[in-house]
Amino acid sequence: MDAWPSRRLVLGLAGTAAVGSSLAACGRDGSTAGGGATRTPSVSRSTAAAPAPATSATPGTEPSPAAGPDITHGPRTRQAVALTFHGDGPASIVQDVLGVLRRAKAQVTVLAIGRWLAARPSLAAMIRDAGHELGNHTWSHQTMPLLTAAQVRVEVDRAAQELDSLTGSPGRWFRPSGTPHSTPAIRAAAVAAGYGACLGYDVDPLDYTDPGPAALVRSLARSVRPGSIVSLHLGHPGTLAALPAVLAHLHDAGLAPVTASDLLGA
Repeated sequence: MDAWPSRRLVLGLAGTAAVGSSLAACGRDGSTAGGGATRTPSVSRSTAAAPAPATSATPGTEPSPAAGPDITHGPRTRQAVALTFHGDGPASIVQDVLGVLRRAKAQVTVLAIGRWLAARPSLAAMIRDAGHELGNHTWSHQTMPLLTAAQVRVEVDRAAQELDSLTGSPGRWFRPSGTPHSTPAIRAAAVAAGYGACLGYDVDPLDYTDPGPAALVRSLARSVRPGSIVSLHLGHPGTLAALPAVLAHLHDAGLAPVTASDLLGA
């Protein structure tokens, strides 16, 4: 699998329509607590034929082409879901989560905060060696819509460089922080870094609010369906406690937990 998405993949996924009007931002308050298939993705597409141009380019330079709407789900005909984890938190919880996933034979995507990996570099190999994939969730988890275009680029690029330094790849997917949806400036930075459309989600059980394992499982069970992309947080004990029941529900519903690349055929 190529470390970088091909231009055809970028353009194909860039047309995916955003869904799920009630999606909640990952850490609205700015807090940071806490081998895919080769089929062509049949994701939904927007009605616009071409992406809107970026509006945040430096004067005197040609703007990067902006990707289309965020990818929020995969093919609804596929009996699989992508569990995506915001990568932050204690190494002990990460190890326990990986143990639960190993016993369930589940694969996930961890969208890592760059400075978290820089402080705990062994976690990158631990996650990848367990069969999961790593992606980019910015360098320091800022509320990105409040940043300048230059600051947005730093958040994307610095995390990509850290991933590349630790793993030999910047990761295939980027998800912005502090917002459930990207902006033109965020999309332009993602395209410039080689990611294409941002990876969103259509299921958010708000685990970062620590609602308790039972409430988390009920919320996820109400919303998840074939092709869903689920937003979870790696560093929360409540998420760890709920994970066996989450995986059991997916098993009973006939939904395989896979990486985002697997779900989207990337």
